[in-house]
Amino acid sequence: MTRSGGFSLLLRLALGVVLAGLALAGPAQANSASFVRNLWPEAERAGVSRQAFEAAFASYSPIPQVIELTRKQPEFTQTVQQYVDKRVTAAQAAKGQAMRSEWAQTLAGAQQRYGVQPEIVLAIWGMETNFGGFMGGNNTIHALATLTESGYRANFFRSELVTALRIVSDGHVSPNAMVGSWAGAMGHTQFMPSSFMRYAVDYNGDGRKDIWNSVPDALGSTANYLQNFDWRPGETWGYEVKLPQGFNFAAAREMGKAPLSQWQAMGISRASGSAFPRPSDMARLYLPAGASGPAFLLLPNFDVIKRYNNSDSYALAVGHLADRILGGGPFVTPWPAGDYALSKAQRGELQTLLGRAGFDVGTADGVIGPKTRAGVIAYQQARGLPADGHVSGLLLERLKR
Repeated sequence: MTRSGGFSLLLRLALGVVLAGLALAGPAQANSASFVRNLWPEAERAGVSRQAFEAAFASYSPIPQVIELTRKQPEFTQTVQQYVDKRVTAAQAAKGQAMRSEWAQTLAGAQQRYGVQPEIVLAIWGMETNFGGFMGGNNTIHALATLTESGYRANFFRSELVTALRIVSDGHVSPNAMVGSWAGAMGHTQFMPSSFMRYAVDYNGDGRKDIWNSVPDALGSTANYLQNFDWRPGETWGYEVKLPQGFNFAAAREMGKAPLSQWQAMGISRASGSAFPRPSDMARLYLPAGASGPAFLLLPNFDVIKRYNNSDSYALAVGHLADRILGGGPFVTPWPAGDYALSKAQRGELQTLLGRAGFDVGTADGVIGPKTRAGVIAYQQARGLPADGHVSGLLLERLKR
């Protein structure tokens, strides 16, 4: 067993129990010592050195703020507009343009090697950490250990913890420099340890994959990640489009994914007025605010972006920020004024009001499923509204009236 100052890590943790002197701290420290002791065999089997293990857990104790965050995750009640507008601004686009100039050589090289356009890599960097401005203030190993020890998604976070220990043991970063979010996402472009092991690259050739201190490593790793999920080089993420008057929403729902030429035959055109460069590309229609807001035809690369964060709102923000970095402007079609996201209680209220109006939505449980969507469409058709099936604050207000 490696020694440090005459005591092993485990002995030092045990000694901390005695020295703490606080009735509540003692048991907690003892539990942490047991947790660390029981973790070591698994870490050893994963190839973690004893020296790296002890260095990583030096001064470890569970982080109270991390535990609190697991208990205080609010219900997501943000419209796509609110999500995108908060993250894609003129200032953020200007910063992305400055970074494109500063890191032009790295980005060009990454595009040549991995086939991913610079603006997409930059947009992810901007979305994740504001171009490195805030990478999270948590010691990643201590945060992951806190989550595992507290039993929060313990199997997942235990695996990520052991992987993080292996990254330290392999010499890519020191334990104290491995900083990230409370849930373990790390570095400039916020890789989880498992993603780091699969997709991080030593882009600058110094022998380490350092996504914390090397911008080239971080940008190259992000491009490699997207390439591995089948990014289509030279293609964009999607197009803002305009729908014709009297658009057939029912036919659009049945189509799902279809060639751009088929969408064009339904009267859809690009909002910019330009032609679609490849009419054979497959796309799906996306109406984040219903028929009264911006509309998009999404291409395969949009779903590749979602492999980074499985959210349409996130991928739309990345794509839009990328376009703004290239010099594009805001969306052509404005967002509907006064709309808001519904809480679960408000969704239940909407279902109740639809039921009272004679439209079958099933149980008023606050869950928007196929039956509720069908009820919304029937209501819209009966009232002469665009039958987009979109559930929103504006719809709730109309029902209240």
